[in-house]
Amino acid sequence: MLRPGALRLRGLALRGSPRRPSSAGLREGQESPASPPEWKDRAETVIIGGGCVGVSLAYHLAKAGMRDVVLMEKSELTAGSTWHAAGLTTYFHPGINLKKIHYDSIKLYERLEEETGQVVGFHQPGSIRLATTPVRVDEFKYQMTRTNWHATEQYIIEPEKIHELFPLLNMNKILAGLYNPGDGHIDPYSLTMALAAGARKYGALLKYPAPVTSLKPRPDGTWDVETPQGSVRANRIVNAAGFWAREVGKMIGLDHPLIPVQHQYVVTSTIPEVKALKRELPVLRDLEGSYYLRQERDGLLFGPYESQEKMKLQASWVTHGVPPGFGKELFESDLDRISDHLEAAMEMIPVLKKADIINVVNGPITYSPDILPMVGPHQGVRNYWVATGFGYGIIHAGGVGKFLSDWILHGEPPFDLIELDPNRYGKWTTTQYTEAKARESYGFNNIVGYPKEERFAGRPTQRVSGLYKTLKSKCSMGFHAGWEQPHWFYKPGQDTQYRPSFRRTNWFEPVGSEYKQVMQRVGVIDLSPFGKFNIKGRDSTQLLDHLFANVIPKVGFTNISHMLTPRGRVYAELTVSQQSPGEFLLITGSGSELHDLRWIEEAAFRGGYDVEIQNITDEFGVLGVAGPYARRVLQKLTSEDLSDDAFKFLQTKSFNISDIPVTAIRISYTGELGWELYHRREDSATLYERIMSAGQEEGIGDFGTYALNALRLEKAFRAWGSEMNCDTNPLEAGLEYFVKLNKPADFIGKQALKQIKTEGLKRRLVCLTVATDDVDPEGNESIWYKGKVVGNTTSGSYSYSIQKSLAFAYVPVQLSEVGQQVEAELLGKNYPATIIQEPLVLTEPARARLQKDGKKTNLEKGPSRTTKL
Repeated sequence: MLRPGALRLRGLALRGSPRRPSSAGLREGQESPASPPEWKDRAETVIIGGGCVGVSLAYHLAKAGMRDVVLMEKSELTAGSTWHAAGLTTYFHPGINLKKIHYDSIKLYERLEEETGQVVGFHQPGSIRLATTPVRVDEFKYQMTRTNWHATEQYIIEPEKIHELFPLLNMNKILAGLYNPGDGHIDPYSLTMALAAGARKYGALLKYPAPVTSLKPRPDGTWDVETPQGSVRANRIVNAAGFWAREVGKMIGLDHPLIPVQHQYVVTSTIPEVKALKRELPVLRDLEGSYYLRQERDGLLFGPYESQEKMKLQASWVTHGVPPGFGKELFESDLDRISDHLEAAMEMIPVLKKADIINVVNGPITYSPDILPMVGPHQGVRNYWVATGFGYGIIHAGGVGKFLSDWILHGEPPFDLIELDPNRYGKWTTTQYTEAKARESYGFNNIVGYPKEERFAGRPTQRVSGLYKTLKSKCSMGFHAGWEQPHWFYKPGQDTQYRPSFRRTNWFEPVGSEYKQVMQRVGVIDLSPFGKFNIKGRDSTQLLDHLFANVIPKVGFTNISHMLTPRGRVYAELTVSQQSPGEFLLITGSGSELHDLRWIEEAAFRGGYDVEIQNITDEFGVLGVAGPYARRVLQKLTSEDLSDDAFKFLQTKSFNISDIPVTAIRISYTGELGWELYHRREDSATLYERIMSAGQEEGIGDFGTYALNALRLEKAFRAWGSEMNCDTNPLEAGLEYFVKLNKPADFIGKQALKQIKTEGLKRRLVCLTVATDDVDPEGNESIWYKGKVVGNTTSGSYSYSIQKSLAFAYVPVQLSEVGQQVEAELLGKNYPATIIQEPLVLTEPARARLQKDGKKTNLEKGPSRTTKL
């Protein structure tokens, strides 16, 4: 228990349903009445789960005009995690696209009471994140440049302003604050009831109690949803069942990586100093103390996030299932577990020392391994959608409901949100991994969010490449969709530790060496995490012609192709190789594997294409060999003619390298002479060792993904997820070369793209040099012109060839000319930036063509050459 002189404890008998804090002043024990005895045998959408997320989706679908929306809740609305939530709402999110979710939620909550006539208890006193260390101040500056190009109102404020807004603080350690004026808190019960009222108003049917007992898929893609009251045939189902979502998934053979976490918060009695205030205190987040604190009537509500060593998972629910009937129950309180955080809070807000605790809430919230929810359609099961794993369901509910509604109604996501894609997890996501990562994610709630962050719990998974044991002692590994992949390599005597920073850190010089390795000699990189699909069958060519904006490559050749959405946005970028007539190898990035596969499978089903689609990602390893001596090294190991005339750029062939079968594609994301070698995963170590041995005379060496990024930026190669995604069209992204609007096939997005082209572009992707000091652009920083934010970077790196920072950025068309001066905001400072002619460095094929023509390349003349691939 706590030491004398700390908080005085009172009223800790918490079994059952203790009084829940409520900004709206609900009566204790108030519950939603049972739904009326209506029933529907058919539904367009059945939503399983009556928490705030599920009810929000019902509201948005019905309001948007969908008929026959049915929500089924096993007990009563808000049962589970919604009813006991602390109800915090914030515009802030360290990511980019989730800011839009938060924004949409808050804007909905602001108008919901007027729209539905239901009180929602929404308070918006603002919120302050406290910086008590210099690195926190850097983090706030980092977050400001990632926010300035969004609609969110956010400021860094000085200690004087912090004390003015929150006069009860001990200001001794406070250096700065990150202030969001529109933040606050809402009563979760009242919010859900208002959404439910709106859903019914627009025609949705909310049934409870109506536990789902069985889900049966039908050949036509519809579902039979069975309950004790009867069965409903649905065109789609959405699992929004909170901590019951695993049970729902198991009904159809899915094991969703979710685990309940015990989260506690305490509520104090009236504090005279709080009662005497003339305005409500802003929500406070003490990041070093790892807790949030807000005003609750005339007292305070305090909620900590314990370290991963002290926090408690409800792991028994994963192994044995959620106890039947658990809905509005809580766990035993455990104040010893949060005593360190209470001490920190009392030091920061001294009035807490005199307060009495009148309530402790210890309830389950559901975590995914990376703390982010799982939102969207699930690969491998048609018309099964999920909205689960919400550690912060109240702030996500409104925006996610709208996001999913728009996606369901229009056939594509309204904006890019791949970080929430449920298909980011796969068979490699075991229960042990989920437990380890959820524990880490909870404990890391308030740690400093660095660029290029790595988290190490649960690693490695079973999904290591055949080179993992060979390379793990030589490099710093990064985590990519379950795989371990080298980020950078170190030499004897170099600092090998993981040292994250907002500035250049210990990997900067080694990456420069790897860059030179590839540009001057030859380098090898493990590319095994690539997603790999084999597609064949009678209609394979027609399917791909419908899916891709580029033409289909001839047999023995490869191209870069893009799948577009109906609105003409870039859903995916893949490498497509036709290996034999009608048989194709498709390659995508590691993070897009199941995201892309689901889109392909859905298109094949809808179009009735006779094809066979295989995911061969885990069966094959990939080695990239690149650099001016790549041909010389590989030729030593094969009788296949690798000369430029015999093995042309973007050609693909299958042969043996040192008796190991490979499929080789002459392509390299480095832009240098190179091949990608696809081979059986079990052959990776042997193939690597033989290539390295053969290349000793040429000075062969390793390189990782950090050097690869610097190399591809200099060649002006775009990256999916950065320069292009569901927020961008291929024309503004500079991908015209890969889009064939005149090809006969009516590919997805073709008509929309024609319309975009006719109307003209509003912005363009440009390449910038940035005159920085010890910080380099990462992407998502604000671009300024004449005192206004006009765009944003998409990715960036240090250019080791010109020794300046380099970045891609979207800017208005009128500011996109070569030579245009703008500014890039990095860590609170605006640096001069200049739009340059791309590419900065010509690709090897372009240089070779120029040399044949007797012209100098830009490696000889400087960065002004404009010749493309």
